[in-house]
Amino acid sequence: MTSKRDETYSHVLKFTGLFGGVQGLNVLIGLVRNKFVALLLGPGGMGLVSLFNTTVQLLSQATHLGISFSAVRRISEYYDAGETEKAAHYVKVVRGWCLLTALLGMLLCVVVGPFLSDATFAWGNHTLHFILLAPAIGMIAITGGETAILKGQRKLGALALVQIVAALASLVISIPIYYFFWQAGIVPVIVLMAFVTMCATLWFSWRIFPLQLSGARGILGEGMEMVRLGVAFTLAGIAASAAEMIVRSYLNVVADLDMLGLYNAGYMLTITYAGMVFSAMETDYFPRLSGVNRDVEATNYTVNRQMEVSLLIIAPMLTALIALLPVLIPQLFTSEFLPMVPMAQVAALAMFFKVLTLPVAYITLARGYSMTYLVLESSYYVVFVLLIVLGYQYAGLLGTGVAITLAHVFDYVMINLYAYKKYGYRVSVTVSRYAIVLFSLGFLAYACTIVLDGFVYWLVELFVVSASSLYSLQILRKKTHLWQALTRRFRKD
Repeated sequence: MTSKRDETYSHVLKFTGLFGGVQGLNVLIGLVRNKFVALLLGPGGMGLVSLFNTTVQLLSQATHLGISFSAVRRISEYYDAGETEKAAHYVKVVRGWCLLTALLGMLLCVVVGPFLSDATFAWGNHTLHFILLAPAIGMIAITGGETAILKGQRKLGALALVQIVAALASLVISIPIYYFFWQAGIVPVIVLMAFVTMCATLWFSWRIFPLQLSGARGILGEGMEMVRLGVAFTLAGIAASAAEMIVRSYLNVVADLDMLGLYNAGYMLTITYAGMVFSAMETDYFPRLSGVNRDVEATNYTVNRQMEVSLLIIAPMLTALIALLPVLIPQLFTSEFLPMVPMAQVAALAMFFKVLTLPVAYITLARGYSMTYLVLESSYYVVFVLLIVLGYQYAGLLGTGVAITLAHVFDYVMINLYAYKKYGYRVSVTVSRYAIVLFSLGFLAYACTIVLDGFVYWLVELFVVSASSLYSLQILRKKTHLWQALTRRFRKD
């Protein structure tokens, strides 16, 4: 059992490092881009960027029917069975549906443009801006289908390259356009980035399955199972995007674009930073969990091992983030963004609860209970919006950070209680012990931001971050063979 546990730790750590590394590179490129965008556009411009991006995301999820997720399963089945002809035919089905959803998304964007302008802005007429976003929504639909094809064919290297190309392109495209056109360049940048990502994805997917127009008649009828599977996930995605759009529209109307820019920067910094660890779950953890989803004991083992490793990796990172934000923000953005530091510091605590929630939430997905997943996700986002509104009314920007953490506490309690009663999930003693120690250190790091300053602050924070890091490293070293492998590698060199 000990050997099996060690192998599981090594496996989870290996793939978390692999996919997290790609995500980390994307985050690094994104931070460089955001630095220039912050300098060129300021908080107000960044708030405008977030509004348009959220709109594109909402309309995309509303019209793309979850095909980028639901198509993977069938393509993967054909891949495992070696049925190339069936896979090629099903790819036609996927591409036909993606073309249909692309046209639907573009049409919807044009139709609701006036409403979006009135709902999200208290000044000016921005209808044309929303209409001009329509091509981006269409291209994102095409990209989603081709991405599903690459996932089904297990072309993870190609997917990683697409992400890197897209990140680099966003840097190369956005900076010159914002420099010359300022806020007028926001919509063109979004459209051009969608175009580059689509082209990069097509370049890889068409090499596997070249575009074939023959035999395409009647294929839409074959994709209904795929569509039904994707609808629940689409609705959950809509709930998420709608919640984010409501929050951003509320802050824009009640406060101003500067406040929205500060909130968005703090929220995205915290969520994106933690995403480097969470990115591996969909690619590696979810398939492993799906394979044992009917075995309660095996499910508990898989969930708890994933939770242990994820917690050991992310907790020291979050503790360091809380301590270093006063120094990082001026470097990553500008000094104008310093008011968001307290908000981001308290919001970082939310990620401790997310790492204890997300692995459990995947049990519902692994068992195929898509409607249950939809209800749970929707409940969380309703509470999220209400808490953000109340938090801002009572404590301004800091209140939104507190609200984010409280929303994740609610999600943690809801998901774990449901899994306990419905699936027989039991959190392990080991997870509980790690969580108590690491969360206590993280909370101590946050408490220092309130009661300490100057030299004493940095001295105590150094101790807390070091304690969290050494605690995690000691456990990972004990439970994996990666440390020995690295030692041997350096000795050979």
